[in-house]
Amino acid sequence: MDFALSDDQKALRGLARDFAKNEIRPKAEHHDKTGEYPLQILKKAWEIGLMNIHIPEKYNGAGMHELDDVIIGEELFWGCSAMATAILANNLALAPVLIGASDEVLKKWVQPMTEQFQLCAYAVTEPGAGSDVAGIRTTARKVGDEYIINGSKMWITNAGYADWFFVLTKTDPAAGHKGITGFIISSKTPGVVVGKKELNMGQKCSDTRGITFEEVKVHKSQMIGKEGDGFKIAMGAFDHTRPGVAIGAVGVARAAMEHALEYAKTRTAFGKPIVENQAISFMIAEMARDIEAGRLLCHQAAWLIDNGFRNTYQASIAKAFCADACMRITTDAVQVLGGYGFNSEYPVEKLMRDAKIFQIYEGTSQIQRLIISRYLTEGKGIEGPNL
Repeated sequence: MDFALSDDQKALRGLARDFAKNEIRPKAEHHDKTGEYPLQILKKAWEIGLMNIHIPEKYNGAGMHELDDVIIGEELFWGCSAMATAILANNLALAPVLIGASDEVLKKWVQPMTEQFQLCAYAVTEPGAGSDVAGIRTTARKVGDEYIINGSKMWITNAGYADWFFVLTKTDPAAGHKGITGFIISSKTPGVVVGKKELNMGQKCSDTRGITFEEVKVHKSQMIGKEGDGFKIAMGAFDHTRPGVAIGAVGVARAAMEHALEYAKTRTAFGKPIVENQAISFMIAEMARDIEAGRLLCHQAAWLIDNGFRNTYQASIAKAFCADACMRITTDAVQVLGGYGFNSEYPVEKLMRDAKIFQIYEGTSQIQRLIISRYLTEGKGIEGPNL
């Protein structure tokens, strides 16, 4: 058992940490207050190799692993979770495509992303179907060599800037989750209508919108996998991406703890720094405890998938634990700063607002508990990975 990072991984962490410190953090307050999309920062991240890291070498990509993604993610989310979500959203859209797409699709749609800056978006959630993916209502009707797509998607990250979408549809509405099929669709396709930017309580500069598909014609070659494979492919993608989302919560929590600790060391009350009061020092100690535990859970879930093991159980534990811990830690950081914490001139209120989404996106904390409990009910998981 070895918890050490390789020299390459340490260099990757240093690259991401420097980028977060020098490019993201100085602009975080501006983008939070204005909601302006950080397009130039995304382009810089692409230029230095922090985006699209999972594209295989066969398609001119870096061919990095999930653990590399986790290492990058903690640092970028430490810088600003809204910008990090925008930077890393390509990973979610690419995951099902890399799992299920043909060589033809990968060369046409994925390889160009290594040659020029492009964005893509994962278009699955609908106004009436979030956690219940099998309940989607967007349809794809086969007509000759094409499919005609109609329906609406909601809460789609980077939708206003994406060059293409991964879209789940119902090709056989009577077949439940076995009638779901995925397609890759250009955002410029006639009939694709992108809605207004949503105004959310946190991650304000992340571009989140609805998308409507009105008689959108898609060639059969743009199908990801086979007809009916969509649900399996989309859910399999979460095994790859949930460790990266969970580590984002660790990055935000780490930022909150650092602010709380620095404040507690300099603010005095009753004749001494408040960090010397057990009530405060224990809160910060518990923050550190959960950050360390969360990081290890994320690294384990990433290591498993990188080494060919199924990590659904571990990825759900990491996502649930880190999301809940992040919400608690950012709330406690506001408490440590007191009135200053509640004021927008100090960064912890932003971190608290940003933290909430981790309990919602890429599977709510309740869905993660459902996955975990099902594994336990089936007698799997609790003894640890069967290596």
